Amino acid sequence: MAKQRIILIGCGIMAQQHIARFEAVADRVEITAVVDVVRERAQAVSDLLPNHPPVFTDYHDALSCGDAVLQSLPHHLHAQCVIDCLDAGLHVLSEKPLANTEEECLAMIEAAKRNRRILMVAYCMRYHPLLREMHRLIKEETFGKCFQFSIWTEQLTMLRSEWLGSRKTLGGGQLFSHGCHYIDLMLWMMGNPVRGAHFGTNLGTPWMDREGTSNVCLQFESGALGYHFGTWGARGTKMGYDFQAHCEQGLIQLDFYGGKLIFRCKDPEHIPGKPVTSQETLLMEAIKAKPTAEEMAHFIDCIENGRTPETTPEESLQGLRVIWRLYEAEDAGKLADLRGLGFDGIK
Repeated sequence: MAKQRIILIGCGIMAQQHIARFEAVADRVEITAVVDVVRERAQAVSDLLPNHPPVFTDYHDALSCGDAVLQSLPHHLHAQCVIDCLDAGLHVLSEKPLANTEEECLAMIEAAKRNRRILMVAYCMRYHPLLREMHRLIKEETFGKCFQFSIWTEQLTMLRSEWLGSRKTLGGGQLFSHGCHYIDLMLWMMGNPVRGAHFGTNLGTPWMDREGTSNVCLQFESGALGYHFGTWGARGTKMGYDFQAHCEQGLIQLDFYGGKLIFRCKDPEHIPGKPVTSQETLLMEAIKAKPTAEEMAHFIDCIENGRTPETTPEESLQGLRVIWRLYEAEDAGKLADLRGLGFDGIK
């Protein structure tokens, strides 16, 4: 089968990660154009690719060069670019978050339907093998029902572009830009939320004009709770990236940097028929997993086989609606009512 011809639009801070994802599927794709408003940035990416694809500063001039697009522009530029690509007959893998407003998201979804093209959102964490196994264990209630799902993401993200610090161009703060990954994960793992609260601050991250540190607490239809702590101001960290699911029979922990999925319990003898031999049992390892490569492979599968992506724009919009409702409630000093947001469930 012929390789899929991919146009890369946007060569900013994510460019090196994009190169890694393409290297892993080099037998299935060819980058046929590289686009950035700063020609030098685009040229630097082109120089890293074996075929040295042509460089453009206006994406409109590149649309005839490919079959599909990986769009990685600043958030406020997502919508128009994606719609133009879809209208040109191209499939699109769009970086998260989908867009900065619901109106833009809906226009992108409508353009994909109108043109019968695939629009997939780059929530790469859902393609990580350890998170996929954690998802299976929770959904199948292998260790009983999950009653608390918690996520910590601690990193230092200094201001590298002006648009990253502005709520107008970023679409919000740390929660909207990065935490959208983990709101999406919580809905995927736990189902529909009913209420929640958000507290954010830019103390410690003065380059942000909205929050650089975020705390979210959610309650789900099942009665289970979810928590996410994310910061761009961590000058030191113990948790790093850590995911914990408290279940009726014990704790499922995913140490992201350590590449381990672990089950912890006080009394393993009371868990018959389960793969548990001690108070701490290693369930799975994937130390060098590259979810962006898995994500790109899935995108190609969808193009070639007409499959619906696992991370659809409709599901992306559901997660963004939660964030927007949390922001509104925070600004009003209230608890957020998360019912009636149009959820039909994230599979």
